[in-house]
This record gives sequence, C-alpha cells and structure tokens, in this order.
Amino acid sequence: MSISMYSAFIPVATRMLGNLSEILAKAEAHCAARQINPGAFLSARIYPDMFPLTRQVQIATDMVKGGAARLAGIEIPRYEDEENSFPQLRERLDKTVRFLQAIQPEQIDGKEDAPISLSLRGRQVEFKGEAYLTEYVLPNLYFHVTTAYNLLRQGGVEIGKRDFLGG
Repeated sequence: MSISMYSAFIPVATRMLGNLSEILAKAEAHCAARQINPGAFLSARIYPDMFPLTRQVQIATDMVKGGAARLAGIEIPRYEDEENSFPQLRERLDKTVRFLQAIQPEQIDGKEDAPISLSLRGRQVEFKGEAYLTEYVLPNLYFHVTTAYNLLRQGGVEIGKRDFLGG
C-alpha cells in the first residue's frame, strides 16, 4: 500500500508547525521568567550569514503554504513578513495551519506527476509534484523548523526532542 501525497504532507506540516508554535510559547515564557528581552531570541542567528529566528519561522510557513497551494492548483496566500514578537509568529503559524486544514485530500492526491515550476534565485526550476514535495518542500520545512529549534535551545530555552517531535 502506498502513502498518498496528502497524507505525506498536510498532517506532517500541520504537526510540525504546531510543534514550532508550542516551542515558541516556551521561548516566550522563558524570556518572561528570566526577564530576557524577546528581541534577543527573535534576532538570533546561528551564524552571521544565516537568517534570524523570525525569518526561519516565516520561511517555514511560506514553504508549506506555497507547497500546498501549488500542488492543489490554488492561489498562494500572501503574508506580510512583519512579525516581530512571539505572539505574532505564533499567529502566523496558526494562520498557516488553518490554511493547510482547508486543503482537501483530493486537491493534492494524484498530483505526483503534476508539473511545478519555481523561480529560485533568478532561475526557473522544474519539478514533478512528488519530487517537489519530497525533495524540496519537506526538507525545507524541516531545515527551518530545526534551525528555529536550535536557536532557542542554544539560548537556554528548556526544550528537547519531545518538543520538536510533538506528542
């Protein structure tokens, strides 16, 4: 028995974004309990040429809403990248989860061979639906959620593997 495109994507992305939201809530509580300016975390980077925490969350949401919309053949929701607080980032995550939950299995299932064309860094990249999901969207989702997790963990937020995986 094979797994459907929808099952491989929407529940996974929804769970990861929900887990990230909970991790951000713990970071916010960590800041409040220790009287740390949240901006220290929101602007944190692992390395100077990497994006800060806020951008990691924005890209994670952009990746999955774009992926779901492209596979479903619908318009990609546009979000302004203006979040500068934990509550705003969590609202962005919640808004993305609501969008994903509105996608129906029949909108994505059967799109394994659907052509997907993206402009990446000034060049056109062509994918088939399944490769787009498994080789681009999901790896990018995990990369940006993991980077956000690592930024917070490095800063002393008491989170662990269970928080990342959810439960």
